[in-house]
Amino acid sequence: MNIKKILSFIIIISLAVISFYKIETNFNLPQSSNKSENKTTSSSKSHTLKVLDTDNKIVTMPLEEYVIGVVAAEMPASFELEALKAQAVASRTYAMYKKSLNNEYDVTTTISDQAYINEEQMQAKWNDSFEKYYNKIKQAVNETKNQIITYQDQAIKAYYFAMSNGYTEDAINVFNASEDYLVSVESVDEATATTSTYKTINIPKEEFCNKLNIECQNIIVSNINKSSTGRINSLNVNGKEFSGTEFRQKLSLRSTDLTITINDNQIVITTNGYGHGVGMSQYGANALAKKGQNYQEILTHYYQNVQINKI
Repeated sequence: MNIKKILSFIIIISLAVISFYKIETNFNLPQSSNKSENKTTSSSKSHTLKVLDTDNKIVTMPLEEYVIGVVAAEMPASFELEALKAQAVASRTYAMYKKSLNNEYDVTTTISDQAYINEEQMQAKWNDSFEKYYNKIKQAVNETKNQIITYQDQAIKAYYFAMSNGYTEDAINVFNASEDYLVSVESVDEATATTSTYKTINIPKEEFCNKLNIECQNIIVSNINKSSTGRINSLNVNGKEFSGTEFRQKLSLRSTDLTITINDNQIVITTNGYGHGVGMSQYGANALAKKGQNYQEILTHYYQNVQINKI
């Protein structure tokens, strides 16, 4: 009798133990598994680009890795974090705009699209400050991950440039294409104690004529047509018509907001601003960040009528 009771007790205990672990297993594993699947699905949502490198090879690169390299190349790492975030979103947006064109490759690593440098080049650029600046830029990219600027639900042509003359320029005056979000806006406080918006260069007369492919006896500049922002849309030099952008490119000038002084043996040109003037001014973005504006406010100032969305 005692033996039967003992055997019954053992069986009851065994069933209880088995039942406990079965319930625990059934309760935790499906929930744990679901969480794991959700987490994997979320974190694996990474985007890639087909990038044409300097060796003319097309490589597939994670989008966010590409953006880090672009921000490092395109904007001073010493700039305010919110300005770097604005640059990250603009660079990511431009890349996604190019990707939407469905070409053989999405972007190049040259200034024909956006400049890009790898970590080795960053180390050479920043030396002892590499870790500090790399982590700062990585933070700017991570905190804006997958965010792009959209207009009518499409990635915009997120043009940007170094420094304005106090205003950005309408796209139509530079790229001969009008965009509702690429219109002139005010951009102030870009000059600092160490950085001026003005630059004066002296070009030898013969070099000036050769680059413009004009007669070089008497230089006459006429019919200067300017936009409302003070940048030259077109001008005539010795009877030859140039657009402001063409004139700037041929002479490697910083801006189309310029004055020309003709001396006996040289041409003196003073420019105001740096770059084509369309979209976001990088020094302007930094000035706004110093005033306390965040990257969304900076972007929606320079790109009008847009939204900031995730890809």
